[in-house]
Amino acid sequence: MRAVEIAEHFTSRWGMILAVIGIAVGTGNIWRFPRIAAANGGGSFLIPWVIFLFMWSIPLIMAEFAIGKKTRHGTVGSFVIMMGKKYAWMGAFVGFVATAIMFYYSVVAGWCIRYLLLAASGQLLGLEDHQAAFEAFAASGWQPILFHLVAASAAALVIVRGVVNGIERVNRFLVPALLLLIIASAIRAVTLPGASAGLAYLFTPDLQALLDYRVWLQALTQNAWDTGAGWGLILTYAVYMRRREDVALNAALVGLGNNSVSLLAGILVFCTVFATIPDQAVQVIQQPGPANTGLTFIWIPQLFGQMAGGAFFATFFFLALSFAALSSLISMFELSTRVLMDMGLARRSALTMVYGAAIALGLPSALSIDFFLNQDWVWGMALMLSGAFVAIAVISHGAERFRRHEINADSSDIRVGRWYSLVIQYAIPAQVIILIVWWFSQVILGDPTGWWYPFSKESVGTCLLQWIVILALLLGINRYLAERTVRQ
Repeated sequence: MRAVEIAEHFTSRWGMILAVIGIAVGTGNIWRFPRIAAANGGGSFLIPWVIFLFMWSIPLIMAEFAIGKKTRHGTVGSFVIMMGKKYAWMGAFVGFVATAIMFYYSVVAGWCIRYLLLAASGQLLGLEDHQAAFEAFAASGWQPILFHLVAASAAALVIVRGVVNGIERVNRFLVPALLLLIIASAIRAVTLPGASAGLAYLFTPDLQALLDYRVWLQALTQNAWDTGAGWGLILTYAVYMRRREDVALNAALVGLGNNSVSLLAGILVFCTVFATIPDQAVQVIQQPGPANTGLTFIWIPQLFGQMAGGAFFATFFFLALSFAALSSLISMFELSTRVLMDMGLARRSALTMVYGAAIALGLPSALSIDFFLNQDWVWGMALMLSGAFVAIAVISHGAERFRRHEINADSSDIRVGRWYSLVIQYAIPAQVIILIVWWFSQVILGDPTGWWYPFSKESVGTCLLQWIVILALLLGINRYLAERTVRQ
């Protein structure tokens, strides 16, 4: 089995890097990172968070870059080429997880666009009860559906134009604009009276918190969820890499770029909250709510309303959030489209199927917060399996051979040592097992009698049931997937 020639390639390294950073930088950087950092000791959280960037994110990003570049196929075909026809189901599961996330992520992107319009029109800061306003919006039915449709349509319009005229061109605008918005907002936040307390909390480590294993596990989880490593998205964009691109350098740039944005978002949120309501700062940042709406859609608007120029600042914030959501959503659309293109469909035909599925299967999450939370729990947890499957593909191919010939290729500017093989073979699988056992144990301890129930919102049972159903289906059509995707 061999790779195929791809008609389109990113026109430059920076065009590709910006597109891949667009994958990695999403709403999780802006609304989840500050909350998790606050809940886990602030500065103490940053140390393991950086360590796991090099123990989880960058190794998997390297693997995805190298696999996509080598195979020139999406998630299904790449696993067939790397491991053999019996393992098409494994690549299909990686692709399905990202696609399942796409269905409800489009709803999240719609929320961001809705709040951007409210902020830009001046209506947002005039709301009297932000929690009631969000709940009314979420329960209205037609509004979440409308903005879900807007977000999905925006992503589809980019994908239909192809790699160079669509993905690369749009991300050349979206990602630099996002970075400028975040930097400008962070600078503004730092200059607020009392912002220094927020900086001190974010950057001052506490030894006692560092000795808490839960801080380390949360840091690992944050890396698994907000860098895009192991999702199959980077693998998909890597299909369009030029032959002489450097895998290791590109992976380092993406990983460090993503975490830099998270840190800037943390500075923005911590400084704003500590400057505005210092007595409640930590409690407010830790507010979870549905999909972290507690901080993002309820508290942030209230904080902006208490500062000079708040309307302008709020518009900046939700514009950045919308750009982050859309750049990630675009990559999810491309992953699904690429898989269907590998099976012989033209881009427009494949995209039509993906767009229709995204609209239809995103409706339940648009209509029900509980359904949204269920899908976020099930497929967010499944990302751990996706990361494990990417590592298994490398191990099956031969980790050392993969490092020498695919990562340290002739065109490489950076030579990666044998540590990489050890991380892929031992550290990644161990981290996956630890994370899944830990998260499931938290659910079991929290609900000793109902943790197994398969139809509850966030249970072990609902995870296992949905995973088993999809895995059984994919195993059943494994031969079909392999034969349609990779033609000898």
